[in-house]
Amino acid sequence: MHYSKSHPMNSRRDFLKTSLFGISANALMNPGLSWGSESKPPMRFIFMHRGNGLWPRVMVPPSFDEALKKKEQQKAAYEVDLDGHELPEWMAPLSNHVDNLTILQGLSGKMCTVGHHSWSSSLGVYKANERVSSIKWATVDFELAKLFPSPVEHLELACFPLGGGNARGSLDGIATGFSARGPQQPNYAFGSPSIAMEELFKSVSKDQTTQVQYQLDRMVLEFAARNEGLTARTLANAEKSKIQNYADSIEAIRERSRKVDAMADTIRKHVPQLDPKYLEADVSTFDRQIGHTEVLLGALISGLTNVVAFTVDELGHAYTGINGIEGATVNMHDVGHGKTIAGVEAAEIRKRCRTHHMTLVDTIVQRLKSVPEGDGTMFDNTMLLYFPDGGETHHSHGYEFPFVILAGDNARLNIGRRYIRLPNYGDEGHKTLGNFYTTLLNTYGNSIEHYGALDVGLNAYGIDQTGPMKKLMG
Repeated sequence: MHYSKSHPMNSRRDFLKTSLFGISANALMNPGLSWGSESKPPMRFIFMHRGNGLWPRVMVPPSFDEALKKKEQQKAAYEVDLDGHELPEWMAPLSNHVDNLTILQGLSGKMCTVGHHSWSSSLGVYKANERVSSIKWATVDFELAKLFPSPVEHLELACFPLGGGNARGSLDGIATGFSARGPQQPNYAFGSPSIAMEELFKSVSKDQTTQVQYQLDRMVLEFAARNEGLTARTLANAEKSKIQNYADSIEAIRERSRKVDAMADTIRKHVPQLDPKYLEADVSTFDRQIGHTEVLLGALISGLTNVVAFTVDELGHAYTGINGIEGATVNMHDVGHGKTIAGVEAAEIRKRCRTHHMTLVDTIVQRLKSVPEGDGTMFDNTMLLYFPDGGETHHSHGYEFPFVILAGDNARLNIGRRYIRLPNYGDEGHKTLGNFYTTLLNTYGNSIEHYGALDVGLNAYGIDQTGPMKKLMG
């Protein structure tokens, strides 16, 4: 690992954040973590979220008849089998996966921070801001990672913003992500495919310098664990406990590195083979997203992790590489306000970005469908969710969080090949992000009564907003 004058390693926390597996090391602080049964494949979850809203109107298949279009305009509850229907044009890359596709509309998230920036809010279902103190509990992706343990536990990749929002000013490094490991415990994300590759796959790197650095990291960890343990013996109770926690954390990381080493042959087979352009410092946004997708796939297929959070973009990210205007740097805030850029209208820019995101989803689904696992494929045991992190539009009020969901045959939810419009905000049967995430957690083994904060505004309608969405539970 290289350290610059602007990013010195000043503390044990900095060392844990940047050593060995970088971001993943910082997430691995539970010495009791164990791996699941090898006889039964784990479920895998991919949370792809994006900034600047996702309009509910662009989610609707154009082949719906007038009666369905009227229901959509009224936001009345209904369901439709997608078989035989034409997908919205920007979803065309998913045309080969309709049997696995669910378009879910009508979930509200007014208990979240919405609008320009949301931080960990849409994954945690609470009000959040840039302060660590606003993180109330682990985000849903980390809760799912606990149910399906893996060596790296959780992987987060991001196209960071340069102006406003999370980790502003840090485009290529390891910086504060959008997920959270627990109360006041932000996760850290890889900003570039290059750094993610270097950190996640350094144990099997063919580069001699990288291998030397990897072994040095391990020696430093061994020394630090021993030194912190000895230091703890001479301290008073409170400080002793703090130092011993550091020692235990380092030892937990060392144990995981030993298990990763034991997986070396498998990991080596699935190291992403990226064209050099995806690893360059000036990589475009579209190519950065492609590079992250390949890293994501390598980590999942090799077994390093079962849960990935992928911030495809954030409002403050300066977009480059958009089809047809590749040379332009696009301010997505301007797009949110309807500004035409490089001769292309804002709605068309949004569409081109969404379409590109769907090509990434198609790549993920196709690749996982090609990997045998058990009696089927890896995709059979995978669920991918694509959604806006701040609600339905640029200046969202949180009335809707549209979802595009791709789920394999072994997903235990009663979804697939369906368009689902839930009851409108305030109507009987209305559901929230908290209800949806509770459904996911309950379905896969976490018996929590309700995940997330409640929306006090719904109390005026007499709606019971706690618990899972039983209709979706298989």
